[in-house]
Amino acid sequence: MIFIHELGHYLMARAMGVGIEKFSIGFGKPIFKFKRKEEQWQIGWLPLGGFVSLKGEDPSEAADSEDSFLAKPWWKRALVVFAGPFANMVLGLLLCIVAFLLPIRTSDYNPVIFDAGGIFAEVFAPGDSIISVNDVPAEGYGQALAELSTTKDNQIILQRDSLMVAIQIPGSQVDSLFSSLRPMVSTRVGEVQVGMPAWRAGIRNDDVITRVDSVEVSDWYSMRKLITQAPGNAVKLTLQREGRELTRDVVLEENEVLGSERLVGIINYQPVHDIHRYSFGEAVVQGSKYAAAFVVSNYTALFKVIAKPDQLAKNVGGPVMIATVSTQAGSRGIAYLILYFGAISLVLMVMNLLPIPVLDGGHIFFYVIEGIFRKPIPLKIQATLQKIGLAILILLVLFAFYADISKVFMRLLSR
Repeated sequence: MIFIHELGHYLMARAMGVGIEKFSIGFGKPIFKFKRKEEQWQIGWLPLGGFVSLKGEDPSEAADSEDSFLAKPWWKRALVVFAGPFANMVLGLLLCIVAFLLPIRTSDYNPVIFDAGGIFAEVFAPGDSIISVNDVPAEGYGQALAELSTTKDNQIILQRDSLMVAIQIPGSQVDSLFSSLRPMVSTRVGEVQVGMPAWRAGIRNDDVITRVDSVEVSDWYSMRKLITQAPGNAVKLTLQREGRELTRDVVLEENEVLGSERLVGIINYQPVHDIHRYSFGEAVVQGSKYAAAFVVSNYTALFKVIAKPDQLAKNVGGPVMIATVSTQAGSRGIAYLILYFGAISLVLMVMNLLPIPVLDGGHIFFYVIEGIFRKPIPLKIQATLQKIGLAILILLVLFAFYADISKVFMRLLSR
């Protein structure tokens, strides 16, 4: 991903007629290098990024040649800088599309009704099993409801105790049905979100929660309500793990970036599994939608963090979290792992475009200001802002490492 980012800078610089002096993956003394025409390509010993050294990019030097970076118009310089994040965006989009081209493992609930609300409370009964919808056998809850049509009458065959019951649902009531029915969901944990309170407390996938504080629970809905509406700032969860009964104290965490409710970071278990395959056209559409939604959600989260900086600690992660989440993604299949790498590439684009000096977005900001006022920002001001930006970046990196280590330490203590 770093290579693709720097390659974006490199190719745009070549296209804009800027001379290239050095292309490096990693910083520090090179452990491998070679010459290509007048360009030096190398791998540095410190693998924390990369850079493309452009001819005449040092503001303190005179831009005395045609292929000098600073001799180019401001918009050409801005394009060279923007090309790095743009390359990350293209890579992220392509990885998302490739992920949807591969067989994707899907999960669903059993086609069993927990309860129904509104006008459907008298139509469906708790424990009803959906046998078929419009003559299509029901394998899972979501798959069954997906067979409903909003333009014509639908027939649902239910098994209620030992009886078969046929129900007619008009197409005009399908949307209401979706919001009125709830599937049967056990208290088994399907996934623990990395870095969240439940993860730090040592809760694992497949743990079955039996009590919240002293109240017994047998379904996900009542358990979730007891957790989110608990009077204190923590709950004691009793759980079953491999025949043993364990208790875990879990802090209730308000995370305004993810939502207004207090969260612990567990996702319910879905026992029905299938493999879904998208056509090429569907993969392009789904991959593009995923990438666009991911970018929008990241910018939304950034704005929320800027508005409330105290939320930063709950939403930042470093190399340890990246490695942990990638392992978790890999366990779900190669498609999810590729999708995760696509997401990382998109995050690199988002972060690099932030208007912080030393980042690409900061340089673009300088060049746009130059284009508006027809003169560059004074070198002393640029240098001061660069130092401030570097200090902010270093603090963020250190903070990410601290957040990583503290979360992992808390999980180790809970074992």
